[in-house]
Amino acid sequence: MSSNSDAAQGLRPQSPADSGATVTVTNLRSGYAAGPDVFAGVNLTARPGEVTTLLGPNGCGKSTLLRSISRLLEPREGEVKVDGSSVYGLRPKESAQLIALQPQTPIAPDGLTVGELVARGRYPHRARWRGESAHDREVIDAAVKDAELTEFVDRDVASLSGGQRQRAWFAMALAQETPVLLLDEPTTYLDPAHAIDMLNLVKKVARDGRTVVMVLHDLMLAGMFSDRMVMMRDGVVICDGNPAEVLTPANLESVYGLDAEIIDDAQGGYPIIVPRGSANGRVASEGC
Repeated sequence: MSSNSDAAQGLRPQSPADSGATVTVTNLRSGYAAGPDVFAGVNLTARPGEVTTLLGPNGCGKSTLLRSISRLLEPREGEVKVDGSSVYGLRPKESAQLIALQPQTPIAPDGLTVGELVARGRYPHRARWRGESAHDREVIDAAVKDAELTEFVDRDVASLSGGQRQRAWFAMALAQETPVLLLDEPTTYLDPAHAIDMLNLVKKVARDGRTVVMVLHDLMLAGMFSDRMVMMRDGVVICDGNPAEVLTPANLESVYGLDAEIIDDAQGGYPIIVPRGSANGRVASEGC
């Protein structure tokens, strides 16, 4: 795994985000309104310079966990700390300077251009009376370029394809310049080539020193681009470790009901999943 000391050169000039921050989740339990718990007893640590990926079937609590980490959803029990300080004691602006969240299906206001959307990522860093600074413009332009959206900067967000819109929201999250970046299925609507391009950029952002926590459904891509994985089922963490520790035949059968063989990729160093079919209800032993 990488650390701050071996992080690559940044996508843009040195910024506060490059220092990273450690996210610590302790005994977290969350749910909505008067409904049942979505997850309970969740513990995890996400570190600077690493991509931590949340895995699991639909409805297991991955997106709700991201919302709880970002303080959009206050938990029923437990704590989320960033570098030792609780996120729930922060004011909204302070939180937005620390944590950026790219939701799964965000909606842009009508008539908003790509450039205007990305520029909104700078709002947490501005005083009300201050306009856009030279540094703001530099960060916005770099985020647009990194997301390969330069030719679309004056286009209405609503006119873009699903994949282009996904990249526009990612560019806004980059422009927010936070040490912690939360991504809920960032490859949604992207074709395979653009999905890999997106995750290469996510990996580079982490190597530059940021802390990245993302949700992915594509297990193959998760194995390629994750430093750590947290696999969930029915609101409980089943396994937490590196891709080789998490993507095992036993875990895939237990969590996904999938009968699969795992092959080690000699060149890339990540596990390749070869599905054989459904596990037909068999339940394997749990845990790493």
